[in-house]
Amino acid sequence: MVYLKPLWTTQKVFNPIAMRFGLSGVETLSVRKRRSGELEQVPVIPVEHEGSRYIVSPRGETDWVRNLRAAGGRGQLGRGDSVELFQATEVPVEERAGIIEIYRKKAGRTVESFWKTLPNPADHPTFRLQMIGAS
Repeated sequence: MVYLKPLWTTQKVFNPIAMRFGLSGVETLSVRKRRSGELEQVPVIPVEHEGSRYIVSPRGETDWVRNLRAAGGRGQLGRGDSVELFQATEVPVEERAGIIEIYRKKAGRTVESFWKTLPNPADHPTFRLQMIGAS
């Protein structure tokens, strides 16, 4: 399992700004940490594909991916006061290509280098979201 750890400046400066202002279509993913139970919040860029909503991990097997799996796929997604609960289902590797293509177009240069390092769709956990209401 591969993980491309973000730089300190990305974690402490860019990510909070992106989540606060919704830069590049960013929304805040909130999920319970698998060890402490505390709420983890990270920026993600959701995409629509064939009538469903998805989130993709451009950095591979991140903490949020492992936490989402441990939480049984339950989490929250949104911006500011507009937050929705969801149930996530991991997309099989063979079904990821179209979703990842849309994601890469939407996210742009911000994520392009990750696919140079991790070109295989198997390296990018992808989740289909079923929205289940406001939190």
